[in-house]
Amino acid sequence: MTELNRLGLAEARDALRKGETTSRELTEACLAAIETAGALNAFAHKTPEIALERAAAADARLKGSGETPAMCGLPIGIKDLFCTRGVPSQAASRILEGFRPEYESTVSQNLADAGAVMLGKLNMDEFAMGSSNETSAYGNAVNPWRRGNDDTPLTPGGSSGGSASAVAADLCLAATGTDTGGSIRQPAAFTGTVGIKPTYGRCSRWGIVAFASSLDQAGPMTKSVRDAAIMLGAMAGHDPRDSTSADLPVPDFEAALTGDIRGRKIGIPREYRMDGMPDEIEALWARGREMMQDAGAEIVDISLPHTKYALPAYYVIAPAEASSNLARYDGVRYGHRARLAQGDGITEMYEKTRAEGFGHEVQRRVMIGTYVLSAGFYDAYYNRARRVRTLIKRDFEEVFAQGVDAILTPATPSAAFGLGEMTDADPVAMYLNDVFTVTVNLAGLPGVAVPAGLDRQGLPLGLQLIGKPWEEGDLLNAAFALEHAAGFDARPGNWWQG
Repeated sequence: MTELNRLGLAEARDALRKGETTSRELTEACLAAIETAGALNAFAHKTPEIALERAAAADARLKGSGETPAMCGLPIGIKDLFCTRGVPSQAASRILEGFRPEYESTVSQNLADAGAVMLGKLNMDEFAMGSSNETSAYGNAVNPWRRGNDDTPLTPGGSSGGSASAVAADLCLAATGTDTGGSIRQPAAFTGTVGIKPTYGRCSRWGIVAFASSLDQAGPMTKSVRDAAIMLGAMAGHDPRDSTSADLPVPDFEAALTGDIRGRKIGIPREYRMDGMPDEIEALWARGREMMQDAGAEIVDISLPHTKYALPAYYVIAPAEASSNLARYDGVRYGHRARLAQGDGITEMYEKTRAEGFGHEVQRRVMIGTYVLSAGFYDAYYNRARRVRTLIKRDFEEVFAQGVDAILTPATPSAAFGLGEMTDADPVAMYLNDVFTVTVNLAGLPGVAVPAGLDRQGLPLGLQLIGKPWEEGDLLNAAFALEHAAGFDARPGNWWQG
């Protein structure tokens, strides 16, 4: 059998059920891989004791006579945005340093109940604000992929950069991520992995540190579409503690993976042809259309006319909600408290605490959000952005009403870029990384990124499929067909172990 940590969820599940390996062996293989991968900085907090304890419980469960869940005994990583009982959960921010919650997020609890083994907490952008994992209090996570023989460290994407890096480098079999404007799909595309952002409300947000509450959604990051279907089934479900959680049954997403998309209508939005789009992205998109057509799908041109307003609307709404959500971290109610000088009052305490606790990108977004919510600018910016959001959602509804089953777009405007190549000097350049993904969050739709090829420097490129609300099964089946047609099987070299 191949090195155990290189297995996907489905392969490992089948091996466990056949008795060919044990959860302990899988877990020890991943823990050993993590110890040799310090250069990737993917894991922020390691939990080997918890992992081995859960592996032992899973092995006992697997030896029993009853049916075991698909995730039972499978070692995974948990993004640091998810609260995990007794384990540091600080959203990669200095302001939450030392925070060990006394409760478990619903998603991580669902996975634990299904028998999944938590290996540790994964690096990320601070409070999930970033597209390159360069805003983390833990330092940069690093992409396991490299440009040919160039040893320049590359971004794994953000904000779920640690999750993407860990999965791509086989440090875990899969990982949780969250997606507010593309934070699952963009890192998946940058690392040659699969990432799905489910319909808003499919996975509970309870116990996940909030960034922008109307946009945030948890999802799996995996090595294959089948693995994504397996893990999403374990993560999803109604939660009465989350007022936005949908009270809907969770389908068997894996059973939907027939690979048969004959007669399905796949829309190609003309507005996603951006000025200056790299030739390689355009060519990949064209190949994606051909692959879906060869698989029996009908390709139709569609229009999503308000797409051009999505990025500015997103960067009004998301910072506005962030400024509200992060107001609680003031040194009194939650988080770090600055050391005060004699004579300092409560105002100075707030100012010093937040200046010390928040990084530059979080400070920038809080200030933007506070500005657009202020009395003189609320209608000019925030309300206008909300109206644009409604129009974007309507665009998708009209397209789906015309019989389109899924929409095919690029996942990112480029392959992974070098760490430090997009700096604080031009934050807008970084924000443009979300150009193909933010519409999905604004409309609350499911979207999945699938690796579909390599660029001329040998870096992975991904395609995105957008589906109808609550129809993740159909979306994953279309992604399964695309994955099969693309035949992507490249892996990064393990330079970090050298």
